This record gives sequence, C-alpha cells and structure tokens, in this order.
Amino acid sequence: MMKLGISRQALVAALFGAAAVGSLAIAPKIVNQEAGAQPISIEPPHGAPMTFADLIERVEPAVVSVNVVSEREVGNLGDVEQFFEQFRGFPGFDEFLEQRRQEQEDQGDEPHTEEARSLGSGFFISQDGYIVTNNHVVENAVQIEIVTKDGRELEAELVGTDKQTDLAVIKVKDKGSYPYVRFGNSHDLRKGDWVVALGNPFGLGGTATAGILSADGRELGNESPYTDFLQIDAAINRGNSGGPTFDLQGDVVGVNTQILSPTGGSVGIGFAIPAELASEVTQAIIKNGRVSRGWLGVSIQDLTEDMADAQGLPDHDGSIIADVTEGSPAAKGGLQRGDIILSVNGTRVSDATSTTRLVGRLIANTANKFEIMRGGKRQTINVTVGERPEDPNARIIPASATPDKKDETPEGAVMESLGATFLPLDAEARTRLGLDADEAGLVISEVDRGGVIEESGLQPGMVIMEANSQPVNSVADLEKVIDTAKKAGRTKVLVAVRIGQITNYRTIDISEAK
Repeated sequence: MMKLGISRQALVAALFGAAAVGSLAIAPKIVNQEAGAQPISIEPPHGAPMTFADLIERVEPAVVSVNVVSEREVGNLGDVEQFFEQFRGFPGFDEFLEQRRQEQEDQGDEPHTEEARSLGSGFFISQDGYIVTNNHVVENAVQIEIVTKDGRELEAELVGTDKQTDLAVIKVKDKGSYPYVRFGNSHDLRKGDWVVALGNPFGLGGTATAGILSADGRELGNESPYTDFLQIDAAINRGNSGGPTFDLQGDVVGVNTQILSPTGGSVGIGFAIPAELASEVTQAIIKNGRVSRGWLGVSIQDLTEDMADAQGLPDHDGSIIADVTEGSPAAKGGLQRGDIILSVNGTRVSDATSTTRLVGRLIANTANKFEIMRGGKRQTINVTVGERPEDPNARIIPASATPDKKDETPEGAVMESLGATFLPLDAEARTRLGLDADEAGLVISEVDRGGVIEESGLQPGMVIMEANSQPVNSVADLEKVIDTAKKAGRTKVLVAVRIGQITNYRTIDISEAK
C-alpha cells in the first residue's frame, strides 16, 4: 500500500485551515468559507453569548447607586477608625483600637454622634419608584439619595428593612414613571449558567461584571438562618451591595449582598440572596413595612448521625430541641428539651436550618402540627406559634432557689468506666447556669486524659443534665442509661450538656466504656 507523504500537521491544516495548525481541539463552525476574502468569523458555542451589551443596555436604566448619610455614636477615635477601616482585621490593629478606647474611658472622654457616609446599589422593582437594596446599606440612615443611570439625583425614603435577610426597600419621593425590572426564578439556574451583576463598586456607578453561577444553597454560618445564598464569580466589591444579578433573560435572580475575600476585594467568591426570597420579603415590607415571622422560642441544633444512632433512628433527618425558653409558644404548646422535630405541618425537616425556615414562614398566632420523637416514640403536638421578637436570643433566666451555704465541698463520685469524676448539681450552680431549682444534672469535676468523657469532647465544668432523655441526678442514673443502651446493642448515648447558660447535645461513645 502506498503511503501518502503528507505530514499530520499538514493534514490538520488542510482539513481545518491554517489557524488550526498545532492544535487538535475541535474546531468551531466556520461561517465564512471563503478563506482569504474576509477575516474569518466563528459562531460561538451554543449558550455562550458574544456580548452582554444588549442585555445590559436593556436593564441598566433600572439600576441605581444608593448614597446614604447615617449617624453613629463613636468616641474621639471616630476619624481614626474611619480612616483605618480598610485595615481592620490586620494583626494587632483591633487590639490597638481597643487600647485607645480604653484610654479614652480612663480619661473620661464621652462618646459623641458622628455623621457617616456610605454607598451601595439598588434597583427599581416598580414603576412608581420602589427600590430594593441591602439593609446594611441603609442602616441608621438619616438621608438617602439615589443616582439613576442618566445622572439624576433623587431623594428617597426608607419603607422598611429586614435584618435577618439583609434586605431593605426604599422609595423615591418624586412621583414619576421609572424603568423597573422583575424578579425571576433562581431555581431555573444551573451551576455554570451565565449571570451578570450591575452596581456601584467603590462609587463607580453603572459598572457591569459577568460570571457564572458557581454554586447554590450556600449557608454562611448563623449570619442568616433564613437564606440559602447563590455563589457567583462575577466580580462584586464594596458598593455592589444591594445591586442585582441577572440571568440572560434580564430577570433578577439574586440581590448581591457580600463577598468572601482575604484581601477585602473581589476574588471571585460573591454571594447573592435568591430572587424568590427577595421577592417574598420585599413584598411583605411594601405591604406592612416589616416582615413578620413565626416563633417557637427554642434553641435547636442539627440531628447528627451519631445522635440518631444513639436514639435508634434509621436516619438523621430532623433537628433536636436543646433549650425551651420559659413562657414561649413552645413551652406553652408542650415541646420539651430533647424532642426531635421530624416535620412541621406534614413537611419533613432535614436539619436545624430547614426547621428554622419552616417555622419562620408560619403565620403568628396560628396553630400548627409538629411531629416529634420523644423517648423513642413518635407523636404530634399542636403549637400556636408566636411572632418572632426583635431579639429572640434574649434569655429568660428561670428563678432558682437561694444558694445553699455549705461548710464543706461534697466529695466527687468517680466513674472509672468513663474516666471522669462528678459532683452533684447544687442550688448555687443552678443559679449560675440559669436552671430551674429542680433541674437534674451532674457536674464534671475531673476528666482522665484519654478517657471516654475527654474523647467525647466534654470538659470539667460542663454539666450532664440528661442521657437518652432520662434525667441524670447521680452516677447511678448515668450508669443505668449506659447499661440499657448496651443491652439494646447501641454504642452511643445522647447527652444534654449545659455549657454556661447554653444547652448542647453531644454523644458519648460507650463502646470503650467498661
């Protein structure tokens, strides 16, 4: 067979044109076949726009810059703090400011009110001038001004805010017809879809950046238990807060709110509030001036796999009640510490966050069904939820008995199988821990290195209040629960631990206990 004397490179060049030499990548579709007659143009891959210009041109008139004058109480360090704000977080800087504040207090310097200026972004959501922005942009505002794309400076007034989602609504005072955009559906986005962010970074109004949806459903600690954030890599910087993120149809899919950055500038990790939540919250603000949320009055935590194993549950979907506030809707409805919430009005919960959001959407002063697991048995409890107070974390400390006067310190009870020594919970400790006079508990006084208690993360000073839903008043009570668990073939025991004035659930691995 005759071999053609054509090199591989020449063959590629013949098939795909000279521009393909040296590359075996799949070639884009060639629109102009007359090579040499005109510059070669290519058709972009499906779904990749050549430009975002048409989109931006259409939606940009609805995007505004938000300039805010606010008042804050500061000491004589106010100017210094404002100047050095960009350096906050640098090693030693916060300690320096704290030292200066202490010196002021020692010298009797009184704090004073100081005017502060900030900037952010926003966008019209109605023809009559309602604008969405972030709560932190307009917080403590005494004067709000917005600047439109055509340079008009218009005064605006605050309609309402929602600190929990960091959303706010303002309205232009001048009557008129304003260009506006609408909320879309962020659930229609897939990871990798294009998004475009518009805003006012560093006061540079009318700035557009583009990127993709990097992830969705992001939880950012406890900053906002009601929000699963969109993560985008379109550049977001200071001043972008409150601005919109668009899909390629020109619908708002998110409200830009914060970034994650070691430098303070964009590193491609930005977060936006999903459109569905933003729409729900802003409509409530426009209608009522505020957002009303259901409230139980409990502290809850995730039900972990170890906790589920300790209770003999098949999975760890649910949340466990760690504390019940005295006089709260939960207390009046019969919910107790240690109850595992499985569903609310028939909707199953997966963790503490989903429980918080479900309860938050309930209408205050309505009866609702909570399916719980208590003592290994399922039951349904009807609870009339209240309205979430401004400060739900304000604790009501139960009344306790007057501390007993003791002539001598009680002798500790050693539990060698767990590697710890325990003391009884007395009235003085109950008062310090904010517990009722009849509350059960064993104080951990000593812990053996490498023992079961230490390996479980428990330390001296913590109090074991119950084990597997049973009150623990003595070492004998704890031993009884452990023996019962072992007979049931379980390797873990679920314990309620008091740390300061907070109750937290942990598990003790009893497989190593003798």
